[in-house]
Amino acid sequence: MDAFISADLLLRWLHVLFGITWIGLLYYFNFVQTEYFKEAEPTAKADAVQKLAPRALWWFRWGAMFTFITGLALLHFVMQRGLNGYMIIGAVMGTLMFLNVWLIIWPNQKIVCGIKPGDASKAAPKAGLASRTNTLFSAPMLIGMLGSFHGSGDAAMAAVGKTATGTPSLGLWICLGLIALLEANAIFGKTGPMTTVVGVVHCSIALAVGMVALLQFV
Repeated sequence: MDAFISADLLLRWLHVLFGITWIGLLYYFNFVQTEYFKEAEPTAKADAVQKLAPRALWWFRWGAMFTFITGLALLHFVMQRGLNGYMIIGAVMGTLMFLNVWLIIWPNQKIVCGIKPGDASKAAPKAGLASRTNTLFSAPMLIGMLGSFHGSGDAAMAAVGKTATGTPSLGLWICLGLIALLEANAIFGKTGPMTTVVGVVHCSIALAVGMVALLQFV
């Protein structure tokens, strides 16, 4: 039992540490770098794209990778107690965010940064939309992490796993459907109200509040 607790604590520590690196850089890209590029002189922007952005993207994508790996390992331990609605939402959103980094953002940013040949004018909007979507997902995903032990009501009861005491609620299914639609928009849609920093922050907070309401009351 002591070994189980120690491994669980170590994985949680690593998961949060890698997550801070990943999400911190996600916020940097969306709240700082993107806004700076709008105002920067062409020469300054070109220098940053070639020298600064690739370094930041290295830490960004590997932070995402190791956050995902430690998250998978944590699920192995948590499954012994069962997954509740919060955990399921957090795990699903975290997985999609990881996939967005490696399958959409990084491949397109390689073109933008000149690492790989391609049309930067087409690649930049694709990477930008996926990045905005990850920012949108970040607040409700964090609620999912915290709600794994600190949530209340039916949503905090294990719905999946060996010791499940409840069943997936309608609210959970609605949340999963909403996540699927938002991810589809990240691949095929438009930025919409997430175009501005204020817009994506407000959308993220609203999504977090809405999902908590769905999990708790539906």
